[in-house]
Amino acid sequence: MPISPNQGSTGGGTTVTITGTNLSGATAVHFGSKLGTITANTATSVTVISPSGNGTVPVTVTTPGGTSNPLSFYYIGAPFKAGISPTSGVTAGGNTVTITGTGLSTATAVHFGSASATPTVVSDGQLTVTVPAGTAAGSVGVSVTTAGGTNNGLSYTYVDGPTIGTPVPAAGPTSGGTAVTIPGSGFTTTQSVTFGGAPAPFDVVSDTEIAAVTPPGTAGAADIVVTTTGGSATGTGAFTYVAGPGI
Repeated sequence: MPISPNQGSTGGGTTVTITGTNLSGATAVHFGSKLGTITANTATSVTVISPSGNGTVPVTVTTPGGTSNPLSFYYIGAPFKAGISPTSGVTAGGNTVTITGTGLSTATAVHFGSASATPTVVSDGQLTVTVPAGTAAGSVGVSVTTAGGTNNGLSYTYVDGPTIGTPVPAAGPTSGGTAVTIPGSGFTTTQSVTFGGAPAPFDVVSDTEIAAVTPPGTAGAADIVVTTTGGSATGTGAFTYVAGPGI
């Protein structure tokens, strides 16, 4: 006589189906000493809502013909989430985060706001999940659903990727040292700025402006790349290195 699922939340409320023979007219389904709530019954199955409980309990079905042999049902506590890393990423999603805690071994879903993703369980204390796309930049709650229930308490921040406008000035000597203002958007979490692949010192003036100093470069057009926690933006050939005069 199979039972499915054979595990559920300690708080009860799990819909359980028991299959077998001669189950018509079931009058009671016991989970240990507690009664479940029968919601459907045929000659070959009984559907019941589990009561609250703890540990492993025997499940029996009582009909006018007697009481069945017991089946095991395992009560599982709600998950506890201790941390999430990293805590932010692009609104397009696609990056992998790690969630740590306890009671994660039966995790079936992780929600980022209203968006759901299927996790990979590493152990009872850790899982990984690919972040789904967000609807907009900003912070959302993260919840983990297991056989023991759903637990909230963590947050994840979606960050828009940066954009780059035309730098001022747009040209300077190959020796570097030119102070350049880079306009754009999404600069608050800027991690690096490069000119032609060479890192440049910079200051984030605002979410829409970066002040940078050009490193030495080779004569010709150079790409400016701004990298933030929300991704990277490239100004293709946005800055031109000019060779100094020779006599």
